[in-house]
Amino acid sequence: MKKPIIGVIPLYDEEKESIWMLPGYLEGLSEAGAIPVVLPMHLEAGELDELDGMLDGYLFTGGHDVDPRLYDQERLSLCGPSCKMRDRLETMIFEKAGQENKPVLGICRGLQLLNVLYGGTLYQDLPEEYPLKSEIDHHMTAPYDRTVHGVTIEPESPLRQLLGKTKLQVNSYHHQGICALGTGLKVMAVSDDGLVEGIYDPEKKFVWGVQWHPEFIYQKDEDARKIFHAFVEACA
Repeated sequence: MKKPIIGVIPLYDEEKESIWMLPGYLEGLSEAGAIPVVLPMHLEAGELDELDGMLDGYLFTGGHDVDPRLYDQERLSLCGPSCKMRDRLETMIFEKAGQENKPVLGICRGLQLLNVLYGGTLYQDLPEEYPLKSEIDHHMTAPYDRTVHGVTIEPESPLRQLLGKTKLQVNSYHHQGICALGTGLKVMAVSDDGLVEGIYDPEKKFVWGVQWHPEFIYQKDEDARKIFHAFVEACA
């Protein structure tokens, strides 16, 4: 059977003016049966049309903070740097994938960007803005292949159907998060301090976002592998 080909959004290094990639994204997809392809950062609409014909789905990776202007807010001092090239590229890919109902998986920034593109908003800095102060470590230190807090999986969500459990222990490396949920999205998972950490679009074939990092933990965590496998199966 033909392996699905999945376009992976590149990470960007301003200091070196170069794109790069964490191997866990590619290895997690490969282990699940896909052929991952790192996309160029500079793509015009016509070029994306040509590439899209060869791609079966898209992975929106972690990375820079989403530009607050995309959700009609002024940048706060604690908001991290944004990458205009990434924001532009992913917005264009999101629209293309939506038109063709192609699967999309968003991880960390990927979840946040999906929420924004559905019309939602973000906390620009959780320690400063999130009203429910807690002891949960949302910004863990290395090593990242370990779990630091729990999430509750929503009863009717596809994640509950996939994993068959109500609670999940996750790793966590983010300082932003979902504030107002985007229109049409539903919640898949919520952290123990009430932050939305998993989302999906019930009207699409597969549009999921998770705030945690399966790419860091999939080698030792079966649930992380199941997420990659579900995405790849949707792309197949």
